[in-house]
Amino acid sequence: MSATVSSRRTPDPAASARTTSRAGKGRGRAGRQLHGGKITYAVLILFTIGSLFPLVWTAIAASRTNTRLAQTPPPLWFGGNLFNNLDKAWNGANMGTALLNTTVVAGTVAASTVLFSTIAGFAFAKLRFRFKNILLMLTIGTMMVPPQLSVVPLYMMVAKLEWTDQLQAVIVPTLVSAFGVFFMRQYLSQALPTELIEAARMDGASSLRIIWHVVFPAARPAMAVLGMLTFVQSWNDFFWPFIALTQNGNPTMQVALTGLSRGYTPDQSLIMAGALLGTLPLLIAFVLFGKQIVGGIMQGAVKG
Repeated sequence: MSATVSSRRTPDPAASARTTSRAGKGRGRAGRQLHGGKITYAVLILFTIGSLFPLVWTAIAASRTNTRLAQTPPPLWFGGNLFNNLDKAWNGANMGTALLNTTVVAGTVAASTVLFSTIAGFAFAKLRFRFKNILLMLTIGTMMVPPQLSVVPLYMMVAKLEWTDQLQAVIVPTLVSAFGVFFMRQYLSQALPTELIEAARMDGASSLRIIWHVVFPAARPAMAVLGMLTFVQSWNDFFWPFIALTQNGNPTMQVALTGLSRGYTPDQSLIMAGALLGTLPLLIAFVLFGKQIVGGIMQGAVKG
């Protein structure tokens, strides 16, 4: 009987080796990196070329003359007038003031949208108060209203406040967005545990302290994404700034570009040069902060 018990307790070396081998193979298959084939790389290259073509064509057109752009076939390589056209566009469309104004407007709108949207999203996601669902539905419902319907009453309010041709006319109406509130609400409802908020309240933390030390660190990836999207949207906004501002007063970049298209025969090379000047700051910002932006997007995807 003792021999039987000892045989049961003694591990089988061959069985252990087979188990270890199967586990190692399983880990190898699970940890193996996936590699795309030739078709995948070909499709990605085509999409990359298609995405870069508008920017490359803008630079090519900005380096040519208006006469050459009107010829057939159009030019497919760079010319020698790039810096001359950039200088004419910079001095002829008040680009210096427009660049500064656009930076102020886009930066202020992005910062305020991220701040207010995060606080409102936290309230809708984790706090309990009356009519919460109704207010959330009303907020989302404002996204369904075309912005053209609010232009007339908004302009009447701006004129009554004597804000015409001033930057606050385009900053104040866009301090917060319904999309930002809904976006942050959806993110915080999953990324921020309710137990963490309850633990902070048990430690005696106030609502402002919870927002600063708990909500903002948890929402940092989504805040980075929302800030990037809002900054780009505000930088490229044309409809309302064109109504509220003037090209010779306090223009933004998109409003200043309209000064290049005046005349019986607009100079397409100058227009492309101005468009290139308006795009370069965004490209430089993405080159400098692209790693942090992509890292924030990936971190938010992992947490979600």
